[in-house]
Amino acid sequence: MSEDERDDADPTEIDRPDGTDHDWPVLDSETEYETGWYTGGYDEVEQPDGSSKRYYWAELPDAAVVVAVLEGEVLMVEQFRPTIREHCLELPAGIVEPGESFVEAGGRELREETGYEADECTLLETLNCSTGVLRHRRGIVWAEGLEPAGRKLDGNEFLAVTSIPVEEALETVREPPTNDATLEGILLAREESLL
Repeated sequence: MSEDERDDADPTEIDRPDGTDHDWPVLDSETEYETGWYTGGYDEVEQPDGSSKRYYWAELPDAAVVVAVLEGEVLMVEQFRPTIREHCLELPAGIVEPGESFVEAGGRELREETGYEADECTLLETLNCSTGVLRHRRGIVWAEGLEPAGRKLDGNEFLAVTSIPVEEALETVREPPTNDATLEGILLAREESLL
């Protein structure tokens, strides 16, 4: 099918729920590099018009992001992010270790980064991030019933614990440089009437 024919195609003729009439077969898949943090490569796929194209990807481990409120304030961490060369205000977050669920990882990351133990954690949402280039899932976790516990930062974590009033949370995290995971967490918690 040519590009003009595709543009003129009757959308009612497509009967797949995802809006395509083609399964995009993978013709080749290559891992080009691996780091301690992520793996990168490409899949060469057959497109609906019969042509093929390489789609590049980076694969990262799953991560948990934690929304927790203590005495009317959302617990946050502030840290320098060398990738964008900015200090960022973020929700506590980290990698899901092998054998952990998003909820277990969220509770552990909250304790390690902020020094607070949650009595209960609940998974609010699981989502795929930047699906055009990443193979990376994120779980947004709500933590409650907080009690002081010891912090245990990783060797490469240099962060300060802070908090912001619940009523100022959304406005504050929208200030540049904003972070997608933090914004998602605050919005989901608000939607669930937790903030």
